Amino acid sequence: MTTFWAAHAWLPAGLHENVRIEVADGVIVTAAAGTPAQPSDIRLPGVVFPGFANAHSHAFHRALRGRTHTGRGSFWTWREAMYALAARLTPDTYYQLALATYAEMALAGVSVVGEFHYLHHGPGGTPYADPNAMTAALRQAAADAGIRLTLLDACYLTGGIDRPLDGVQRRFGDGTADAWAARADQLADADDDGFRVGAAIHSVRAVPPAAIDTVAAWADRYDRPLHVHLSEQPAENEAALTAYGRTPTQLLADHGAFTTRTTAVHANHVTPDDITLLGAAGTTICACPTTEQDLADGLAPTGLLAAAGSLLCVGSDQHAVADLLLEARLLEHHERLRTGERGTFDAAALVAALTENGHTALGWPGNGRLVPGAAADLVAVRTDTVRTAGADPAQLVFAAGAADVDTVVVGGRTVVSGGTHQRGDVPSLLARAIAPLWD
Repeated sequence: MTTFWAAHAWLPAGLHENVRIEVADGVIVTAAAGTPAQPSDIRLPGVVFPGFANAHSHAFHRALRGRTHTGRGSFWTWREAMYALAARLTPDTYYQLALATYAEMALAGVSVVGEFHYLHHGPGGTPYADPNAMTAALRQAAADAGIRLTLLDACYLTGGIDRPLDGVQRRFGDGTADAWAARADQLADADDDGFRVGAAIHSVRAVPPAAIDTVAAWADRYDRPLHVHLSEQPAENEAALTAYGRTPTQLLADHGAFTTRTTAVHANHVTPDDITLLGAAGTTICACPTTEQDLADGLAPTGLLAAAGSLLCVGSDQHAVADLLLEARLLEHHERLRTGERGTFDAAALVAALTENGHTALGWPGNGRLVPGAAADLVAVRTDTVRTAGADPAQLVFAAGAADVDTVVVGGRTVVSGGTHQRGDVPSLLARAIAPLWD
């Protein structure tokens, strides 16, 4: 039995003082407030939160940070740089990049990441000897970085509605939805304490209606999470309306894609009817505010989506930054920009989006909470830094950032201590992984 103690910790009812957390076999046994520290307790500084969930990641995009800001452009011009990077990766170089990227996430308090994975095959679309070699690289990288991984295996069949895959896109595709499902079947029994598999529909641009049926049926058959990029750009809506006479949301609903296991990523340009459909289905929304800023995607109506019945979680997506506290805070700040009002999301709502909602969206229900039976994932955020000194601990989510994370425990094992990852120099890991990709 290992026992941690914190002067402040975020329990399901909110912030509490003098909290003692007993852990056995990687699971929380007790989490009791108002309990004096004992000499044998491991004292955690600041405020202790449950582990953060990064519900939407494209790990290889981390190599684009600081390299896409020349001149003007749009999401679509940014995408060309992303394709150029995707063309260069192998299972070995992807492992190195993902390891560094996931270690950076751990430093920011992430204990579980949802990897929306579509870089499946070799150059020209030729499968590797192991057709899931890129998945194996990601899985090993997450394990070595000390965090859990939900692999959201993405079906990606077309380069736009009624357009074949072209160029590097061929690496993303399996040819048919049935071929995608057959490859995904090989992963269905691979779950362990640090790994889960779910499904993803890349978008209505990349997955035709009949294939949506196949992917949704796969997720239903295995009872797995299903994620989808939704209405990130107005052009996606316009293309769907032209081709199908339906918004992307309506099309996905028609083909059974929306359940309580589904997470729609972005939802920047949804209509009032779309919002009603998503809420009625209990579909979670994953906002990625720093990416949506960086790519000029627009502001998602998260307040309306939440009011309609959708839970919210957050992701760092293309990793313009790796700061999940910032992503959560921007849920409220973006709503302030969109509505001209403050207070749509209070601290409790932001912490839920940062923790338990994301864990549930990634297929780890019950985690992301400091309660008996949950995984012993703890994040200690300092209250004595230049950013956090003087802040009300109950409002720390509005002040703190990744640099204030001191200690991260995943499954009872300390991965980050004193702001240092167990693997040592993460900036050097990143530099060594990224530099050769641009030589």
